[in-house]
Amino acid sequence: MKAPRKQLAEAYVSAPTNIKAPRVEVTLTRTFDAPRALVWKAWTEPQMMARWWGPDGFTNPVCEMDVRVGGKILIHMQAPDGTVHPMTGIFDEVAEPECLVFRAIPVDRNGTPLLESLTTVTFHEAGGRTKIIVHASAVPLEPVATEMLKGMNEGWRQSLDRLADLVAPH
Repeated sequence: MKAPRKQLAEAYVSAPTNIKAPRVEVTLTRTFDAPRALVWKAWTEPQMMARWWGPDGFTNPVCEMDVRVGGKILIHMQAPDGTVHPMTGIFDEVAEPECLVFRAIPVDRNGTPLLESLTTVTFHEAGGRTKIIVHASAVPLEPVATEMLKGMNEGWRQSLDRLADLVAPH
């Protein structure tokens, strides 16, 4: 049986961190000119997610997802300069086509976790369009993550712009 979102959030809030830095939270709401089934697929099919995940100019040469409670995520985001930024994660809740909850953990080249984020995405029908609400809460686990988290809101905004382009009617 899955834990209610509130319990997941409370457990996450109490997660230990080895540095004293503030938690960063962002909430973004977007409406896409696409049906909910298509937007859901863009979040849950690796081939589609690889096309939009990450800030402008990034690609995802590795995008693996086992979309089920306890299923793993592995994404290698490649920056325009060629630097690869690996991210692991796990799905905590999958309620098709209404909600995804997942933890994401970017790691350095030695596999050291840099930060941990908990992301909840809700999908709402909106007259043939889809409104999503993304709530992400992240804590730095290493000092470098404090800088990374300064760009979290803009990174999500750029990712959602890329998603809008992918699912828009052509």
